[in-house]
Amino acid sequence: MFHTKLLPDQPDVTAPDGSDVRILLSLAGGSMAHFELAAGHVSHAVAHHSVDEIWYFMDGLGVMWRKWEQAEETIRVEAGVCVTIPCGTQFQFRSLGPGPLKAVAITMPPWPGEGEAYFVEGIWPSK
Repeated sequence: MFHTKLLPDQPDVTAPDGSDVRILLSLAGGSMAHFELAAGHVSHAVAHHSVDEIWYFMDGLGVMWRKWEQAEETIRVEAGVCVTIPCGTQFQFRSLGPGPLKAVAITMPPWPGEGEAYFVEGIWPSK
């Protein structure tokens, strides 16, 4: 009935955006994961077919770009910043260092698997 999990020492997978993912827990309505992007790295720009996400940044310093229809913004992200990524939003983020950019994210409904994210044109070249 109840589940408990410690943050894994090593990433479980690499996200389509290029960040390291440590899978946490899930319920019928959503799933949670920990994302980490190394200092100086830039994610691939992506959007999602069917899920909404809420990200909470825990460590590091970075910048996130989001675009949906006519709305577009680039914001500074760091520990304590929480952002939404509604389904279909194009987004990209970069870690400015000196350490990695770390966030936990809730995905609603739970992450359906491969093919959910699709690549879009971002504002920075990814590396």
